[in-house]
Amino acid sequence: MPLANAPRLILASTSVYRRELLARLRLPFDTARPEVDERPQPGESPLAVAERLAIAKARVIAHRAPGAFVIGSDQVAELDGQALGKPGGRDGAIAQLGAMSGREVQFRTAVCVQREGDAARVATDTTSVQFRPLSLAEIERYVDAEEPFDCAGSFKSEGLGITLFDAIKSTDPTALIGLPLILTARLLREAGFVLP
Repeated sequence: MPLANAPRLILASTSVYRRELLARLRLPFDTARPEVDERPQPGESPLAVAERLAIAKARVIAHRAPGAFVIGSDQVAELDGQALGKPGGRDGAIAQLGAMSGREVQFRTAVCVQREGDAARVATDTTSVQFRPLSLAEIERYVDAEEPFDCAGSFKSEGLGITLFDAIKSTDPTALIGLPLILTARLLREAGFVLP
């Protein structure tokens, strides 16, 4: 049950994955699309990209909705120090998964809680995923089954993507899906938002 006079909560994302995760906290919230250029800046590390974009997304929406608590999040997959973006299509997903086959990949997920006029509160999670050796046929079957074209790293760990791994090392099991709920809840409490 929502608290009387609770401030508005907005998720600065239209991602279905993040929306489903935030709904687990049983808080009423709205969603808004932040218009943010997501291209990495020259020389920017994957972690820096994730943090900058999480802050930018939250800040844009907080400016539009004074008084609201806004959650921004971004995730960047990192292989050999290089960022892997969303594949965009079948060929890109096959190439990404082929490059990650038998390798350990870090997923840098940043979350920001922002209210207009307040300091941004930011936290990051690093989840390491050990991919098992994958044949081209296995990769193609997986990509055709789940079409993970809008996912960093070309997989959905909450679905069949879990079959691609040997191991996952994480302090927050929700981070790999796109919104680290342990960190999100902590930042909301620190900002003064009352959680159930």
